[in-house]
Amino acid sequence: MYSDAMPTQLLSASADTDRPGIDLAPGLRLALARVHEACGPARRTFAMWLAARMQGPVIWIAPAWEKDRLNPDGMIAFADPARFLFVSPRRTEDLLWTMEETLRAGAVPLVVADLPGAPALTPVRRMHLAGETARDTMGQSPLGLLLTPGDGGAQGVETRWRMAPTHGPEALSWRLTRARARTAPVRHWHVTRHRGAMVLSPPDAGAAAPATADGPHAGPADRTDATRPEKTRSGQARAHTAASGQTPGPSPRSDRTQRDRTTQTHASAPRKTAETGASDPTEQPPQTTGAEII
Repeated sequence: MYSDAMPTQLLSASADTDRPGIDLAPGLRLALARVHEACGPARRTFAMWLAARMQGPVIWIAPAWEKDRLNPDGMIAFADPARFLFVSPRRTEDLLWTMEETLRAGAVPLVVADLPGAPALTPVRRMHLAGETARDTMGQSPLGLLLTPGDGGAQGVETRWRMAPTHGPEALSWRLTRARARTAPVRHWHVTRHRGAMVLSPPDAGAAAPATADGPHAGPADRTDATRPEKTRSGQARAHTAASGQTPGPSPRSDRTQRDRTTQTHASAPRKTAETGASDPTEQPPQTTGAEII
C-alpha cells in the first residue's frame, strides 16, 4: 500500500500570464516552448500577426506540392519578408519531422508549419518536448504554430485559434476565436487593422462575423433551406407533399370546385416542376465567397 495518495491534478492550473509568452494583445498570450494551432480562412494572417510581434528569423514549413504561396506584397504589411526562411519538404512525413527538429535546435524564435491536415497526438507531444528541450539546454524558447485547414483539430496543442475575415468597405477586420486553451475559456474578439496595428475590441463585443464558406458560419454557398426565399420554400413544401402521397383535408367547398382546383394545380408549370424534382426556376443560384490568402 502506498502511503501517499496519487495527485489528481496532472497539469498546472496557473494562468498563461504566469508563464513566458508572446502577447498578441492585452489578455492574448501564447506560451513559449509550446505548440499552438491556428485554423480558419485567415490562419495565415494570424501567423503574420504573430511574426510581427516577435523578433528574429521565422522558418515557414509548407509542402512542396502546395500551390498557394505567401505573397511578399501582403507580408510586408505585417513583417519583413526577408525574415522568412521557407522549407518545402517533398514527403508528408517530413513536414512534422522538420518542425520537430527545428524546435529542438532552438535556432529561431518562431516555427510555422502550414499543414494539409491536423496531426495526431503523438507528433504534437514530440514537438512540445522538442521546444522544452531547446529551452532547458539552449536557453531558447521557440514557439511552434500549426496552420490547419477548416476548423483545425490537432490533438494536444496548447491553444487553438480560429480567424476569419469580416472586412468592410472602409476597414480590414477579422473575427478571432479562442477555440481551445488549457487554462482559459472559449472567447471571441473583433480585430481591426488601424494604422498598421491590429486592434482588438472587448471580448464578445465586436460585430458579428459575416458568412464564410469555411467553418460554422455558413456563407451564401452553404445556405440551408431555412434561409432561402419564402417562395422557394413553399415550392419545396408542395413537392414534399406530392412525393409523400399526402392528400389535403376536407374542404367546405363543393366537389366541383375541388376538382377544378386540382386540375388547375396539375396544369401549372411550377407545380409540375416541383413534383418531378427539377430545380425551381425561381430559385437563384448561390454566390460563392473567396478564401483570404495573404
